[in-house]
Amino acid sequence: MKPKRRIFLLDDDALIVDMLGRALREEGYDVRTEQNPGGVAEKITAFAPDVVMLDINLPGANGVEILERLKNAGLPAAVVMLTADDTAETAVKAMKLGASDYLVKPFNLEEVKIVVRRTIEEKSLRQEVDCLRRISAEGAGQEIVGDSPSMRAVKDRVAKLAQARVATVLITGESGTGKELVARNLHRLMGEGGPEYAPFVPVNCTALPEQLLESELFGHERGSFTDARAERKGLFELAEGGTLLLDEIGDMKADLQGKLLRAIEERRIRRVGAREEIPVALTVIATTNRDLARAVEAGSFRSDLYYRLAAFSVEVPPLRQRREDIPALAAHFLSLFSEKYNRRTFLGVSADAQKLLAAHDWPGNVRELRNSIERVVVLENGNEVLPGHISWALPGAAPAAGGAEPFRLPAAGISLDDLEKDLIVQALERSGSNKTLAAKLLNISYDSLRYQIKKFGLE
Repeated sequence: MKPKRRIFLLDDDALIVDMLGRALREEGYDVRTEQNPGGVAEKITAFAPDVVMLDINLPGANGVEILERLKNAGLPAAVVMLTADDTAETAVKAMKLGASDYLVKPFNLEEVKIVVRRTIEEKSLRQEVDCLRRISAEGAGQEIVGDSPSMRAVKDRVAKLAQARVATVLITGESGTGKELVARNLHRLMGEGGPEYAPFVPVNCTALPEQLLESELFGHERGSFTDARAERKGLFELAEGGTLLLDEIGDMKADLQGKLLRAIEERRIRRVGAREEIPVALTVIATTNRDLARAVEAGSFRSDLYYRLAAFSVEVPPLRQRREDIPALAAHFLSLFSEKYNRRTFLGVSADAQKLLAAHDWPGNVRELRNSIERVVVLENGNEVLPGHISWALPGAAPAAGGAEPFRLPAAGISLDDLEKDLIVQALERSGSNKTLAAKLLNISYDSLRYQIKKFGLE
């Protein structure tokens, strides 16, 4: 159940307070009313309303001054001014200070309801746009890391598609390879030399139920279905002039695929419940980890949509096929998370740790590498990333140093105590005398290590 929208009403006229309060409650709003302006700014802030309805002429107070205090305090609520002045000169001044609208007394209740509903819708839309701007800003400036031949090919393809400003692009690759990062770079390159802000709007096609996905993409009209109490723009409209990313399009249901194909080809959409079509100008980027050609053969994906999307495509290779990029990626993530968690002790990745990273098959691709380095930065200590750090970060990885050859007993034999002591000394040196990490490197318990240190006099 959705929470009620909150309205704070301040007017010194008891009749107006009673009339408006009752009418707005009948509309389903949570309404708090006040007639005394004393300390009202604090009361409004504590109530955290969506809309404040504020009388301009109050006994001993000025509604415009209260509005100014609220705005200076950073109150996110929209403010509707109430005035008996037919010229509305004071109300216009209030609008310049940040009021959303004004109503002139005496009120028409239907007009009041319309103004309040429109004010809430506009506030919601502003919040949605702000959210999309923040989403768009995530990943801004992040470059595609890697200089392997396959990644150079990806970068070259992205640059050519951006220069041509193609309208539709399909990005394929296994889960975790960085398809969204490639999409963001394509969006950024397309936007160079254009408007300062072009929206990047991602939507995960598997995260929403089918019946909601259509409304999310194309928007809806008021009353088009249950709970559609107001018209709403879809993501196609919100991405106008920018990029709409359809993540994991391979999981989209067949009937919605047809509507999407029409929108892509004609660059026009129709909101759910609407009769009129709306033209849209944007770039559509689709990503998938599925083999869409096989999905077409199996009948689970429309062939016409596939051929439309696949006209311009980018395939992101899995990490195991570009192992030479692993050192650069590991260094990038090490720097990123050292900054994020304010843990700048790690200066790099040791040669043995790099061998261990290169030997791993990375079924989770770049995302798995990213998570592994993040875990090391948060949980481990030292001046550089060591094999012991990585072996614990990688499920199934051997805790030995980078796949080294097993120790061979010399023909003349060896002192087991000397060998054991030497290994403990090496582990302590590599771990910076961190006993917990040294024990991990030797694959023994902390208590066992303490016993061995005492036994060999290494305190």
